[in-house]
Amino acid sequence: MMDAVKAGGNRQELHERIRELSMIAGANVKEKGLDNNLLELIAADPAFNMSLEDLQKTMEPSRYVGRSVEQVEQFLSTVVQPILEANKELLGVTAEINV
Repeated sequence: MMDAVKAGGNRQELHERIRELSMIAGANVKEKGLDNNLLELIAADPAFNMSLEDLQKTMEPSRYVGRSVEQVEQFLSTVVQPILEANKELLGVTAEINV
Protein backbone atom coordinates (compact mmCIF):
# COMPACT_ATOMS: atom_id res chain seq x y z
CA MET A 1 0.00 0.00 0.00
CA MET A 2 2.80 2.41 0.85
CA ASP A 3 4.34 1.95 -2.60
CA ALA A 4 0.97 2.82 -4.12
CA VAL A 5 0.79 5.91 -1.89
CA LYS A 6 4.27 6.90 -3.09
CA ALA A 7 2.94 6.55 -6.63
CA GLY A 8 0.23 9.13 -5.83
CA GLY A 9 -2.57 7.09 -4.25
CA ASN A 10 -4.64 8.16 -1.26
CA ARG A 11 -3.73 6.05 1.78
CA GLN A 12 -7.25 5.85 3.20
CA GLU A 13 -8.85 5.06 -0.15
CA LEU A 14 -6.26 2.40 -0.91
CA HIS A 15 -6.72 0.88 2.53
CA GLU A 16 -10.44 0.58 1.87
CA ARG A 17 -9.83 -0.94 -1.58
CA ILE A 18 -7.47 -3.52 -0.01
CA ARG A 19 -10.20 -4.39 2.49
CA GLU A 20 -12.75 -4.83 -0.29
CA LEU A 21 -10.40 -6.81 -2.52
CA SER A 22 -9.36 -8.98 0.43
CA MET A 23 -12.98 -9.93 0.96
CA ILE A 24 -13.29 -10.92 -2.71
CA ALA A 25 -10.06 -12.94 -2.59
CA GLY A 26 -11.20 -14.57 0.65
CA ALA A 27 -14.50 -15.56 -0.91
CA ASN A 28 -12.66 -17.04 -3.89
CA VAL A 29 -10.64 -19.24 -1.54
CA LYS A 30 -13.35 -20.16 0.98
CA GLU A 31 -16.42 -20.44 -1.22
CA LYS A 32 -15.01 -21.41 -4.61
CA GLY A 33 -11.90 -23.32 -3.61
CA LEU A 34 -9.72 -21.12 -5.82
CA ASP A 35 -6.22 -19.84 -5.14
CA ASN A 36 -5.80 -16.57 -3.29
CA ASN A 37 -5.70 -13.96 -6.05
CA LEU A 38 -5.40 -10.82 -3.92
CA LEU A 39 -2.27 -9.59 -5.67
CA GLU A 40 -3.87 -10.05 -9.07
CA LEU A 41 -6.95 -8.13 -7.93
CA ILE A 42 -4.81 -5.28 -6.60
CA ALA A 43 -2.73 -5.19 -9.81
CA ALA A 44 -5.93 -4.96 -11.87
CA ASP A 45 -7.22 -2.04 -9.79
CA PRO A 46 -6.16 1.27 -11.38
CA ALA A 47 -6.24 3.00 -7.99
CA PHE A 48 -2.99 1.24 -7.06
CA ASN A 49 -1.07 2.00 -10.25
CA MET A 50 1.14 -1.05 -9.69
CA SER A 51 1.86 -4.09 -11.82
CA LEU A 52 1.62 -7.65 -10.56
CA GLU A 53 5.42 -7.85 -10.84
CA ASP A 54 5.79 -4.76 -8.63
CA LEU A 55 3.46 -6.26 -6.05
CA GLN A 56 5.25 -9.60 -6.07
CA LYS A 57 8.54 -7.83 -5.39
CA THR A 58 7.02 -6.19 -2.31
CA MET A 59 6.05 -9.64 -0.99
CA GLU A 60 9.68 -10.77 -0.64
CA PRO A 61 10.03 -11.44 3.12
CA SER A 62 13.77 -10.78 3.16
CA ARG A 63 13.04 -7.11 2.49
CA TYR A 64 11.50 -6.77 5.94
CA VAL A 65 13.82 -8.56 8.35
CA GLY A 66 16.23 -5.71 8.94
CA ARG A 67 19.29 -6.76 10.92
CA SER A 68 17.69 -9.87 12.41
CA VAL A 69 19.95 -12.28 10.50
CA GLU A 70 23.11 -10.59 11.78
CA GLN A 71 21.69 -10.26 15.29
CA VAL A 72 20.87 -13.97 15.49
CA GLU A 73 24.28 -14.94 14.15
CA GLN A 74 25.97 -12.67 16.70
CA PHE A 75 23.85 -14.06 19.55
CA LEU A 76 24.63 -17.63 18.56
CA SER A 77 28.35 -16.99 18.31
CA THR A 78 28.75 -14.83 21.43
CA VAL A 79 26.18 -16.35 23.81
CA VAL A 80 25.09 -19.82 22.74
CA GLN A 81 28.31 -21.23 21.32
CA PRO A 82 30.42 -20.43 24.44
CA ILE A 83 27.83 -22.18 26.63
CA LEU A 84 27.82 -25.21 24.35
CA GLU A 85 31.60 -25.31 24.32
CA ALA A 86 31.84 -25.00 28.11
CA ASN A 87 29.36 -27.84 28.59
CA LYS A 88 30.17 -30.13 25.67
CA GLU A 89 31.03 -33.03 27.98
CA LEU A 90 27.53 -32.83 29.46
CA LEU A 91 25.82 -32.92 26.11
CA GLY A 92 27.07 -36.36 25.10
CA VAL A 93 24.35 -36.79 22.53
CA THR A 94 25.13 -38.75 19.44
CA ALA A 95 22.81 -39.19 16.54
CA GLU A 96 22.76 -41.74 13.80
CA ILE A 97 20.52 -41.52 10.81
CA ASN A 98 19.92 -44.53 8.62
CA VAL A 99 18.00 -44.14 5.43
